[in-house]
Amino acid sequence: MNDRPSAGDRARRRLVAVTLDEVSIGRGMPEQEHERAVAVYDLIESNSFALPSHDGGPYALHLSMVSSKLALDVRDVAGAQIITHILSLAPFRSVVKDYFLVCESYYAAIRTASAAQIEAIDMGRRGLHNEAATILMERLNGKVEIDFDTARRLFTLIMALHWKG
Repeated sequence: MNDRPSAGDRARRRLVAVTLDEVSIGRGMPEQEHERAVAVYDLIESNSFALPSHDGGPYALHLSMVSSKLALDVRDVAGAQIITHILSLAPFRSVVKDYFLVCESYYAAIRTASAAQIEAIDMGRRGLHNEAATILMERLNGKVEIDFDTARRLFTLIMALHWKG
């Protein structure tokens, strides 16, 4: 028996749009806006996203901040709201702080460090990214079904929302 989803299921179990609420998130510097645009593009290009309580899809995701929490507003492609999940960012504080520090080290190392040193820092960065993706999957468990790669891409977007440039 084949447990792999059919092409029709894969087409339904995905995000086709991701938007950011400019009122609650705000506009950033050009570099920040570029990082956000790249994160959104990467997420839309490759993802697996479904709602266990909804036999629909594909989906549109609208992200906003509500009382320092991330709101994931899931809609159908016509724009009708399906559900909103409010996600505390507190469980991510430590990994976000470490991730920013490692990224700063990485960007500084690019200018002066050896290839081996840059690779070692990048491995640490990827490890933190993976840790955050795992936390995100755990926090969304039972609410949103995502695969590991989609969790990584969503975390990239969460980081892009926090990046100060």
